Amino acid sequence: MSNHQNILKSSLTYLKGVGPKRAELLKTELRIFTYEDLLYHYPFRYVDKTQFHKIGNLRPDSETVQLKGILRRLTNEGAGRARRLVGRLRDETGAIELVWFKGAQWIEKALTVGTEYVVFGKINNFRGKLSLPHPEMEAVSIANTKQAATFAPVYSSTDKLNNSGLDTKARRKMMVHLFGQITPEDLPENLPDYLIKKFKFPSRFSAIRQIHFPKSQAELDLATKRLKFEELFFLQLRLLQMKKRRKNAIRGYEFNTIGEHFNNFF
Repeated sequence: MSNHQNILKSSLTYLKGVGPKRAELLKTELRIFTYEDLLYHYPFRYVDKTQFHKIGNLRPDSETVQLKGILRRLTNEGAGRARRLVGRLRDETGAIELVWFKGAQWIEKALTVGTEYVVFGKINNFRGKLSLPHPEMEAVSIANTKQAATFAPVYSSTDKLNNSGLDTKARRKMMVHLFGQITPEDLPENLPDYLIKKFKFPSRFSAIRQIHFPKSQAELDLATKRLKFEELFFLQLRLLQMKKRRKNAIRGYEFNTIGEHFNNFF
């Protein structure tokens, strides 16, 4: 077996940004053991990150929003189970609270008051006061250096993973590192050329990469179509193979002639 074939069997421990503790959490929470398991753990939805909302225009019925503003305050409030980290993000139209109830220690170390951030999260409306619980945060200076993605993947998770720093943002980074290590040779083509040309499918490697990081809805649709076709194609081949094996292994009784008893019965 070549090195290209072996890399997908590598333990997640060796992937950049994971390590033994995080790898163990992914094993116990999501049954993800190897690079291959992570690769085939597809997003369950996507969010459009090309649009920015203004804080002053947010409404109680707003759902997931992306904001850009300056972090003006960051304080610890409450005690015991009610202890939380509270930030205040402000743009030219207003301000909104950012709240973290768990995992606040590592979040506080990563944030700097006075810095402009891109913030993404789901609006919470508590007694008429809007806030963003556990939002994704990225400094504008960092976000501007990255390639803009129309659709950001969202992966299934658990509270334990989110509270341990393995939220959707961290999972996206893991996928970026993974695609930085693998090549098309690690995902050899499994469909015949004539089918790929007939349906204008992307390569297997491109389709899987586009499922995780689509640049457009059209690209996502084509990648999804390719992977669904692939799954059904091999399922059909498997059923035909089973049918042929049964036919060869279990031969029925042959009636070469039809006699009087059959005719009377019929």
